[in-house]
Amino acid sequence: MFVDDDHDNTSMFKIGLQDAGFEVDAYSDPVLALSVFKPNYYDLLIMDIRMPKMDGFELYDKIRKKDDKVKVCFLTASEKYKEEHRPSYLSSSSFLIKPITIDNLVKKVNEMITQK
Repeated sequence: MFVDDDHDNTSMFKIGLQDAGFEVDAYSDPVLALSVFKPNYYDLLIMDIRMPKMDGFELYDKIRKKDDKVKVCFLTASEKYKEEHRPSYLSSSSFLIKPITIDNLVKKVNEMITQK
């Protein structure tokens, strides 16, 4: 599942990940993404941190209550924001700094879904 309030990013990354062979549900509204989230269905969630209505950390916390095993990767445009606002229970490896290329996103997705 890919969640980013920037519709262009959502569309571009969904297409890029599908071209790399991944099945992707993509949403530009975090509230909608939460409402359709299916526990034990997704291998990985990729979500922007700064979104209206609900930020990525709040979405993460709500999803964790439904599924505590799904892997999560956050997108952020600011390394500083990541460090200042990152909950202590998240590792730095759970983040990607924008802008990011499709190739780098695909590489990160492959790394994360193959981790045990």
